[in-house]
Amino acid sequence: MALFRKDGVTPLAGVELLLADLDGVVYRGPDAIPGAVECLNRAANETRLAYLTNNASRTDEQVAEHLRELGLRVAAQDIVTSPQAAVTVLAKHVQPGAKVLVVGGEGITVELEKAGYVVTRSADDEPDAVMQGFAPHVGWEHLAEAAFALAEVEGRPLIPWVATNTDWTIPVARGLAPGNGTLVSAVHTAVARLPEFAGKPEKPMYETAFARFGTQNALMIGDRLDTDTKGGRAAGIKTLHVLTGVDRPKQLLAASKDMQPDYIVGSLAELFEPYPETRVTRDGVHRVGGAKVRMQGHIVKIVAEGDSPLNLLRAACSAIYASGLAIYGLKVPEILVKDHWK
Repeated sequence: MALFRKDGVTPLAGVELLLADLDGVVYRGPDAIPGAVECLNRAANETRLAYLTNNASRTDEQVAEHLRELGLRVAAQDIVTSPQAAVTVLAKHVQPGAKVLVVGGEGITVELEKAGYVVTRSADDEPDAVMQGFAPHVGWEHLAEAAFALAEVEGRPLIPWVATNTDWTIPVARGLAPGNGTLVSAVHTAVARLPEFAGKPEKPMYETAFARFGTQNALMIGDRLDTDTKGGRAAGIKTLHVLTGVDRPKQLLAASKDMQPDYIVGSLAELFEPYPETRVTRDGVHRVGGAKVRMQGHIVKIVAEGDSPLNLLRAACSAIYASGLAIYGLKVPEILVKDHWK
């Protein structure tokens, strides 16, 4: 179990590289999350800081410019995008100079052209590969071109298909909208095959960051368990879940083994605070501060609430994770799923 094997030091202690997600960590909608910019600028004074984004519609410079407008000290080279990771995957199959059909926007085309590939939008150009990512303008005709290019033709080998990411949804001002994973699924249905994926939670995204910054001693900061935490764990690095974005206490309590974070914090200010140690007694009580939780078979039993809802959530997650039991088979007190951090 990865969670909470700590000795009271800060989450930043000994870390050479911070990898931060954007939406839900830095900003929510058009506005910065309160305190996030100040905390990230402070963290950048102590260690290298990079930003990882699965959003394939913007270039690294466009992302950096947006972050600078919010007040962050950041340059384009501090941004790792899913198209950048996708190009590393593509390079294993076709060499620069090859023709690539693109479904998506400038975030993809700029990276392909930097790497020496030729971009096309038509299957009639007989592309050597297809790269697919999200952009707001992507519609049926773009998905159809990908399907035509990827179709199985007798006597012709299947061409490589690389997708920037698998995100089923993207958060927008009005709510959650279909993401790239949904659009990839439409093409998959038409061609009966799957692409290789590059963005979080896949390893190429993290390997791209490690290669650029020269270290794997990193901490992933995210708000989504299925991308940020899962990807960080798969890459062999520590993970920190901040309760300012998508996944809430309910999702944390239900996290499968591959999505269980090392740290749970309410805000990025806790990056600089000693992280409370989880102690497990001989009778199976998981204690964080004054909060105590234990498992009684399939029942999650609160022994003591303590004076911190966050420590209670941490203790409950520790007890549930250690049990190895699936959340759907457990009886969980309502107080544990109460969201104090909205």
